Amino acid sequence: MKKRLASTIMLATFALAGCTTTGGMNNNADNAIGTANEIGMNVFKSAIDNQCRSQIEKQNAWRVASMAMTETQQETVKSNVCGCVSEQAPQQVTIVELGNAAIDAQYRTQLVTRVVAKSLQSCYASFAK
Repeated sequence: MKKRLASTIMLATFALAGCTTTGGMNNNADNAIGTANEIGMNVFKSAIDNQCRSQIEKQNAWRVASMAMTETQQETVKSNVCGCVSEQAPQQVTIVELGNAAIDAQYRTQLVTRVVAKSLQSCYASFAK
């Protein structure tokens, strides 16, 4: 009887210790997933910023306005506008779209182009005032 009680106590102790360890492991897994999502979002925002800068330079309005600016002023405006576009980007995509973009480079290019097109005009207009 004493051996059974001792083994039951030991088993309960290991089980409870296992629960504690599992919680820690899940927390680490959650942190890893959060970090992976953050890295993915940073890569996505970087692609958005690059596409935004490219699209700004193609616009006739930018060509005219930039003639009256120094290079420093042009860079400041591009940084402000594309920063705005990059900040709006996560609100315009779903996690499924981001997952597809991570897997398929062609899809990623299309997604980035679509997101930039949606945001560029509104951000540009807000900084052109």
